[in-house]
Amino acid sequence: KDTDETSLPMKIPRFRFEFYMNENTFKERLKLFFIKNQRSSLRIRLFNFSLKLLSCFLYIIRVLLDDPTQGLVSVALISLFETLLLSYLSYKGNIWEQILRIPFLLEIINAVPFIITIFWPVLRNLFIPVFLNCWLAKHALENMINDLHRAIQRTQSAMFNQVLILISTLLCLIFTCICGIQHLERAGNRLTLFDSLYFCIVTFSTVGFGDVTPKIWPSKLLVVIMICVALVVLPIQFEQLAYLWMERQKSGGNYSRHRAQTEKHVVLCVSSLKIDLLMDFLNEFYAHPRLQDYYVVILCPTEMDAQVRRVLQIPMWSQRVIYLQGSALKDQDLLRAKMDDAEACFILSSRCEVDRTAADHQTILRAWAVKDFAPNCPLYVQILKPENKFHIKFADHVVCEEEFKYAMLALNCICPATSTLITLLVHTSRGQESQQSPEQWQKMYGRCSGNEVYHINLEESTFFAEYEGKSFTYASFHAHKKFGVCLIGVRKEDNKNILLNPGPRYIMSSTDICFYINITKEENSAFKKQEKHRKKHESKLSYHGASRLPVHSIIASMGTVAIDLQDTGCRTSSGPTLALPSEGGKEGRRPSIAPVLEVADSSSLQTCDLLSDQSEDETTPSDDEVSAGLEYAKGYPPYSPYIGSSPTFCHLLHEKVPFCCLRLDKGCQHNYYEDAKAYGFKNKLIIVAAETAGNGLYNFIVPLRAYYRPKKELNPIVLLLDNPLDDLLRCGVTFAANMVVVDKESTMSAEEDYMADAKTIVNVQTLFRLFSSLSIITELTHPANMRFMQFRAKDCYSLALSKLEKKEREKGSNLAFMFRLPFAAGRVFSISMLDTLLYQSFVKDYMISITRLLLGLDTTPGSGFLCSMKITEEDLWIRTYARLYQKLCSSTGDIPIGVYRTESQKLTTSESQISISVEEWEDTKDTKEQTSYRSNHRNSTSSDQSDHPLLRRKSMQWARRLSRRVPRHSGKTAEKINQQRMNLYRRSERQELAELVKNRMKHLGLSPAGYDEMNDHQNTLSYILINPSPDTRLELNDIVYLIRPDPLAYVPNTAPSRKDSFCHTVGQDTREETQL
Repeated sequence: KDTDETSLPMKIPRFRFEFYMNENTFKERLKLFFIKNQRSSLRIRLFNFSLKLLSCFLYIIRVLLDDPTQGLVSVALISLFETLLLSYLSYKGNIWEQILRIPFLLEIINAVPFIITIFWPVLRNLFIPVFLNCWLAKHALENMINDLHRAIQRTQSAMFNQVLILISTLLCLIFTCICGIQHLERAGNRLTLFDSLYFCIVTFSTVGFGDVTPKIWPSKLLVVIMICVALVVLPIQFEQLAYLWMERQKSGGNYSRHRAQTEKHVVLCVSSLKIDLLMDFLNEFYAHPRLQDYYVVILCPTEMDAQVRRVLQIPMWSQRVIYLQGSALKDQDLLRAKMDDAEACFILSSRCEVDRTAADHQTILRAWAVKDFAPNCPLYVQILKPENKFHIKFADHVVCEEEFKYAMLALNCICPATSTLITLLVHTSRGQESQQSPEQWQKMYGRCSGNEVYHINLEESTFFAEYEGKSFTYASFHAHKKFGVCLIGVRKEDNKNILLNPGPRYIMSSTDICFYINITKEENSAFKKQEKHRKKHESKLSYHGASRLPVHSIIASMGTVAIDLQDTGCRTSSGPTLALPSEGGKEGRRPSIAPVLEVADSSSLQTCDLLSDQSEDETTPSDDEVSAGLEYAKGYPPYSPYIGSSPTFCHLLHEKVPFCCLRLDKGCQHNYYEDAKAYGFKNKLIIVAAETAGNGLYNFIVPLRAYYRPKKELNPIVLLLDNPLDDLLRCGVTFAANMVVVDKESTMSAEEDYMADAKTIVNVQTLFRLFSSLSIITELTHPANMRFMQFRAKDCYSLALSKLEKKEREKGSNLAFMFRLPFAAGRVFSISMLDTLLYQSFVKDYMISITRLLLGLDTTPGSGFLCSMKITEEDLWIRTYARLYQKLCSSTGDIPIGVYRTESQKLTTSESQISISVEEWEDTKDTKEQTSYRSNHRNSTSSDQSDHPLLRRKSMQWARRLSRRVPRHSGKTAEKINQQRMNLYRRSERQELAELVKNRMKHLGLSPAGYDEMNDHQNTLSYILINPSPDTRLELNDIVYLIRPDPLAYVPNTAPSRKDSFCHTVGQDTREETQL
């Protein structure tokens, strides 16, 4: 008994007798077969649908043959029996509900008369409207579709169901009208079925030719009834269809499984889709030729924006972009997007959210959902906060916005316009921008902006195959000499780490993957071989002859060494300086430059200097350092602000500074300083104006404290969390090297999207007006707002650049904003411009790694770093970029990748120089200026003069004096005079601003001695030349971007540690190393 009781619960799950207790009767079993069971019910409905179609077909045959047939009787018997059986099985206590249903009544009308004719054959000629079975067929079709969905456990599109219902309703109306009119007109015109079809089509299409018309009143009445029914039924059906169509347009429908298996597509997941983000993605994604056949499926939880809808209706995008409204957290929406078949999934954060941490949390959940649904789909994720990176370490490619933003801002302070350099490198361009411009700088700048980073296997390359077994610097120099490409890095076949400029000791292997900068990749280049009819001594003669061929021609014709090779001896012991050699040679000849060796010679390599000049100031601290109590060491930061930060070898203090000493504006028990001037800093300050001291600031500080920067070049960093004028003056803005303005998170969200930068722009404009000599680096949310930086309403040159930008945008350029002077000079950038870095990674999976190495976010042993050097007057003997390339490769192993050039603005012929002598110039209280003033289109005021009565009074006095002394001139001269008056307005305004700042400094107890109100950069423009041509002439004050080899890579293995090797090596300063 115990055994039976214990075994009973085990048998209950196997035999559910309770389920069959109510279905053991015959009725219940029939009900289960005909109604409840999905598959059998589907078969029954399919049979019923076929039966009704058969009856309609037999009716048409009966009409055509004009002979009653017995087939209709059999069909009627089967249909009636099935209808009665289903009515009995679905009976629920109300018999009238079953009898008064329209399908039941139609079945009775179409079937019962045939059964009666079996017993009374005389009634066989009686007309029976069998054609009404078409409506029963329509009803059976709807039920069959519903059962089909239940059977395959899949919900078909509501749009498909509605279209099917509409088509079947229309067909039933036409078929009923055709058959009814044909039968009724047997007593009149005796119309055929074709004539009746013709009449119905003409009538329902509202054409009405009138050649076929009903003659008797019953047929006319039928036409009236059918038209009324059509006017009621069809609009309802069309309305439902239109509603579903609009809803489908909002939700986007589905991406079919067949398309997903036969076509390639990527999925873009965003929380809200803006037109700028969409166009940046599409332009960058489809800029690559091999992606032209890809489809983009956008998965967004919000309804499609009106601007986005208009763009997606353009034929170029409507055939390749599919918008789906849905959430990445729902498996059904991921299934609609066919995420498991996608080539990649891009997940972008919403940077315009007020709470950026919450935006990151949403991005993290989307990444987790996609990884759970489609584990094999490559993930490209954009995150905002660096502390959230470790949640998505599984993603294939991750771009952290704050990491890149702060790193670029930091490098902008030591390598000008690094943000512009990186932005141009990660944008796809053909280098055709502004090639028709009359301005030479715009042509050079636009052409060089087309340079990008590409890769190729060395053994498959025409550029680099011949340098197998040669040193890296030799390969880089000669590839640039022969083909104009800049080899910047390599990656071994068995190693995932990319090495930027591994140095002259690195020997190229056939399996190495080479990374180079060029206008186009090698696969798209055409090579033209030229015969070289020359000998070795002839090459020297042609090089030093009086004819002096252009440098690029010489480079194209030389075989082994690019420039003059007279002096091929060993370098002097003065270190890897690029100074003018002491051995001059004959007058008129270029000084010689040592060749780049194929294999590095250990005796000629200046590894000790490369290492020592980085730490030359560490052996014996100076008196100033001892008095200030500053003792530096090199090592890794003891604490990391967030998980996933890359450890960087940098300068550290031996002892931790107390927290109270970090407040610059408040004294403490350790010191009593309350302003930056009192600290007596030797180097100029770098001021960071931010809203909060977030974890991203770690990536700003580390590049400025990297181990390869000498101590005496380290700039003090001041974090300014608020920027009223008093705080700016206390923190030393008057003698700061750079001021970095970070876009505030609280202002990134605005009712009007582009107004998110309003506060930042106005604040920077105020700083620009108060401290015109201050170098301000600004980060904005929207790239379109860069045109408002350092805005001058009446600046003719800025207006010309605005027109140029519009023309380039009309031509389809992705870099239309590049000609704005603040962006070209590196004084402003938008982090949204780096979104293309994530998009490019789909084709170039190495771009994120290379960018992180350039910015110093990652440090790989043996990989070089980005730095810069300045061309001085003593360095102009090198003359060209090609000779500079050779000099750097042969001495320090540096690889130049570009030039930052600053030149004075040249006026056009319509804006030529004008000088007007003014005796009363002393009224402006400025003795530093000359008596002749140069009218410049950059010196036009942008303020309302009505706000300054003193300025207006002075200018009117000056104008009256000028009018008395100068006779009336033509309109052109009057325009010049008016422009000169504007210059005086501006000068007087500057004086008022200067007085304001000086008075405020005196009130705060600060010395105004260092405030220089007149020194600005309005008459200069700066731009970048990425990988310029070898014959580019060097100019004074050019700043050359270099990728310098890692000094730690040359430390002997016997060195006890990195720190010891630094502390016991004496050498020269980095500045001495990079002097030409």
